[in-house]
Amino acid sequence: MPQDLASLLARYRDRLAPIFPFPVRGPGVARLNFTASNPLLAHPEQLRDTAAFAEIVQQMLAEQHATIGIGGYLENRVIYRRSSHFEDATEARSLHLGVDMWVPAGTPVAAPLAGVVHSVADNNNFGDYGPTVIIQHWLEDVPFYTLYGHLSRIDLAALQPRNPVLPGKAFARVGPYPENGDWPPHLHFQVIGDMQGRWGDFPGVAPASEQEYWAKLCPSPWLLLK
Repeated sequence: MPQDLASLLARYRDRLAPIFPFPVRGPGVARLNFTASNPLLAHPEQLRDTAAFAEIVQQMLAEQHATIGIGGYLENRVIYRRSSHFEDATEARSLHLGVDMWVPAGTPVAAPLAGVVHSVADNNNFGDYGPTVIIQHWLEDVPFYTLYGHLSRIDLAALQPRNPVLPGKAFARVGPYPENGDWPPHLHFQVIGDMQGRWGDFPGVAPASEQEYWAKLCPSPWLLLK
């Protein structure tokens, strides 16, 4: 993985296609806070009830007069306490490595750049990605990857490794719960410099003490969003 992947991506900002049929930086889009500083999340164990969690998301949006929520890159989040999937023997994983976009189920999802399907999987654990697509891209002969989590299960059957993906053309949709890993509907979007031999899955949350390592491996998805 090149050390300057973030710089490489920044040079192509004017060539990006939108991943949604609307701008993610436009009006009606709010930054959502999923850290322990948010009083709505004072009892994270209650978030195991996904319907109740979805109501909290809607409340957060309403308070900002927004219909779409976005954010979370390198955010140290309390919400992962809802699932044992993020527990570890030494340090629980809480540092978010992607950007989440809280949009309605069924929202079409596209890639910002041309590529091919690397791998597809249904990571079917409570709190996991659920249906997941990873796309491989190349810029200046440098390979890198984008990951799309919490998709609709029905879209996976049509996607196979090496299938071409066109920028801005929808290849999947945001999934409903519980099939999306049992989360309020949203897209997890992540940039990955090196898959490290993984297939259909990649850590989207890391131990907070390892931020420097993971931030280098997974640069900011904001570089690919418009």
